[in-house]
Amino acid sequence: MMDIHQILKQLPHRYPILLVDRVLELDKGKSIKALKNVTINEPFFVGHFPHRPVMPGVLMLEAMAQAAALLSFDTMGVTPDDKTVYYFAGIDGARFKRPVEPGDQLIMDVTLERAKAGIFKFKGVTRVGDQIACEAELMCTMRTIA
Repeated sequence: MMDIHQILKQLPHRYPILLVDRVLELDKGKSIKALKNVTINEPFFVGHFPHRPVMPGVLMLEAMAQAAALLSFDTMGVTPDDKTVYYFAGIDGARFKRPVEPGDQLIMDVTLERAKAGIFKFKGVTRVGDQIACEAELMCTMRTIA
């Protein structure tokens, strides 16, 4: 549905913080399914943890937020520019159910629950195979910067 070249045109993030490799499904105004391939080459594995590499939970939340941003931009029919930033406004009910390790593939399912007064609220679930790795409610907003 959306490859890395199209993602790079939508998201301002770049290595090492771009955490969406591909969009598998996109239902305008409703939901997105995206993936992140987790490799041993990720820079965070050097320190988290040297003896047992585990993807930090906050980065799973960030990956879901990036997928949510792609859904928002598609829903609004906009391509953000250098003057637009998409921020986290809140995270509720974050739960981490399973460690994510090198070789795993994250499948992120993000659903738009509500869009009101420029605040978007999403429900996100990230899986590895059929196991839930992370789930949370995410709130995001777009701001124009000087």
